[in-house]
Amino acid sequence: MLKHALFVIVGIITAGLFFPADSVIPVENAKCYDWNPKTFWYEPWGTSGVHKGIDIFAKENTPLLAATDGVVVFATEFAKSGLVIGIVGPKWRLHYYAHLNGMVVKPGDWVDQGEVIGLVGKTGNAAGKPAHVHYSVMTPLPYPWRITTETQGWKKMFYLNPADAFTECG
Repeated sequence: MLKHALFVIVGIITAGLFFPADSVIPVENAKCYDWNPKTFWYEPWGTSGVHKGIDIFAKENTPLLAATDGVVVFATEFAKSGLVIGIVGPKWRLHYYAHLNGMVVKPGDWVDQGEVIGLVGKTGNAAGKPAHVHYSVMTPLPYPWRITTETQGWKKMFYLNPADAFTECG
């Protein structure tokens, strides 16, 4: 029985690696010019040192969309990030959305690509700045060839530039 359960678990994990990882811009009506492409891995970036995602600017309370299909693993609040949502999607990648004004999903929810999951805001350390969503994509499987000598360059093997997967900007 244990051998069978282990086989099923390994099968599920392996299968997850083969789902296509394309994504859509996670802000309703956003275009490919609504963020600065040079901000991914930009430094210096406040107390975090390096900006490990992109900030997509929009009017406050614009609907936030799921960039991919996936399972909500957290919907909570962090001091720096404000209201945040984490979704595990294809290839077991974590899609992280921060600075939200509101959330309409909860942990355990399945979301479809393009489904409304929250609202763009300026919570956490984005208070007093233009409304935006900080969007990051992290991979549990390291890409060691991405390591650089930049500040925190070893972490680059776990962070992907989310804009590279947007089907609209291809």
